[in-house]
Amino acid sequence: MEQWLVVIQEVGFPIFVSFYLMHRVETKLQLIHDALVSFKNI
Repeated sequence: MEQWLVVIQEVGFPIFVSFYLMHRVETKLQLIHDALVSFKNI
């Protein structure tokens, strides 16, 4: 059981950070996309 906790602690945190950063990048990319689409429609 302790081995599983160590694995989760070592792998879980980087996975959490990766998902958090991907979410932030996705929202920024969506804003850029929206800006480009609105610029194209002018």
